Amino acid sequence: RHCPLPGELSIGAVRVLILARMRRASASCPRRGFFGLRPVATKFRPPYRPGAGEDTRTVVMNEAGGFDDVNLLKALGAEALGAPAFDEDGPNEGNDVREPKLVVFSGGTAFNSVAADVKKLTTKVSYVLPVSDDGGSTAEIVRVLGGPAVGDIRSRCLRLADESNEEARAVKRLLAYRLSSASAQEAKREWYEIVEGDHELWEGVSEPYKHTIRAFLVHFHAQILRHSSERFGFTGGSVGNFFFAGARTFLRSLEAAIFMFTRVARIPEGSMVLPAICTEERIKLAAELENGRVMVGQHAISHPSCDIGSVAVDKSHWEELEHPIRRIFYLSSEGDTKEHEVAPVANPRVISELSSADAIVYGMGSLYTSICPCLILKGTGESIASRACPKVLILNGVMDREMSASLSHPGQMKASDVVLSITDALNRRGASSKVGELRHLPSRYVTEILVPRGGPIEIDVEVLAELGIKRVVEVDSAPADTGVHFEPDALMSELARAHVIARANSERPSPPPRPYT
Repeated sequence: RHCPLPGELSIGAVRVLILARMRRASASCPRRGFFGLRPVATKFRPPYRPGAGEDTRTVVMNEAGGFDDVNLLKALGAEALGAPAFDEDGPNEGNDVREPKLVVFSGGTAFNSVAADVKKLTTKVSYVLPVSDDGGSTAEIVRVLGGPAVGDIRSRCLRLADESNEEARAVKRLLAYRLSSASAQEAKREWYEIVEGDHELWEGVSEPYKHTIRAFLVHFHAQILRHSSERFGFTGGSVGNFFFAGARTFLRSLEAAIFMFTRVARIPEGSMVLPAICTEERIKLAAELENGRVMVGQHAISHPSCDIGSVAVDKSHWEELEHPIRRIFYLSSEGDTKEHEVAPVANPRVISELSSADAIVYGMGSLYTSICPCLILKGTGESIASRACPKVLILNGVMDREMSASLSHPGQMKASDVVLSITDALNRRGASSKVGELRHLPSRYVTEILVPRGGPIEIDVEVLAELGIKRVVEVDSAPADTGVHFEPDALMSELARAHVIARANSERPSPPPRPYT
């Protein structure tokens, strides 16, 4: 079903226009190679900062000097041709266009601001999240019970949870609740009221739901009592994290615990939250800096100035890294040196979802402690490189400690540095010999970039062109306490357009093969 726009074009007409644009582009842009080397500074024009003097959405980079694909369609009145028709509740009933299937790699907090809005685009989304968080109440659970960290997964599940009726909202309030941070005694008193079923948070939760949730909370409590040598700290603890830990230790499977949580929270059918790694063991993240120093733990890499047990992590104030991050890797629980490096394989379900995705999205989040930990796993780079679909990088609207130093030039990281870091992670550059490196080009991993208007990251368009990134589009954003935030509707519109253009290109006849030169 087509959107009711004036002057709609047939898919054949759009195909002709896009083919014409592609011919102009190929005539002016010779093929270039890239084998893991970072670009050397050349006579580039000054980098373009998005939003300078513009009042409407603009194209940051225009490879061939004409319209890019999106604005070509827009100028001819076919901006959303072939895209699903959406209303406030999501895709319309009876739509004859298949919902696009997305795989999203993102941070546990940053992407939450738009996660609920993705349902307006499609309900078929697989969110891939790391399990290496070592801060907040997650750190206390891992310290006493071991196992993978579930804080980011719990956060995304709650953001996707159903709120359509009073009971659904009551369940979400309960699982999103944090115990008192004022004192250990107050937090413990609250916890006992909750686990015994007497707390006011249970109001509105039916008996079947209450018995199910309480069963796992009671099991969690029994588990921490068994570890008599470790005194558990309830201060600021997340009830959702406690539920997750109880379900995981009872079912002996993180994925089974996620399945149980998604059913209790009534997450829409088709939406999945997947751990990047399937493990029941504690796993540690480490960063190797340019000078060879190794930093251990997400907390130490991302925000060392915050108390490791603090519930509210403030990333708005950070100290610059003395040396840029060269790579991210995993350590076993046995030690903190490079000799203890391990090479986990990607979750098979993530690989399966990538094999059938209509688009792959690198969402907002901490580059080295949220995105890259999901990409360095064996099998992920191979799967993404093999797919001929849009691979969209959404740049952050804030600068942080992890991006405060670049390997390619003095100062903070630019857009090309982010692309290169993602490429290095997926190619497993610098990893141990037992996993092997890949040598794919950046354009095999990233095909387009969405930039927040007024964002702090410099868009070095000429270097991006050298890397083969053909589309960089600015998206409407709004000022925030720190940096800027994407306007959710504008961001979803751009993701929809990316899917439309890819579908139009896939339906065009294949050109005859060109001789190798």
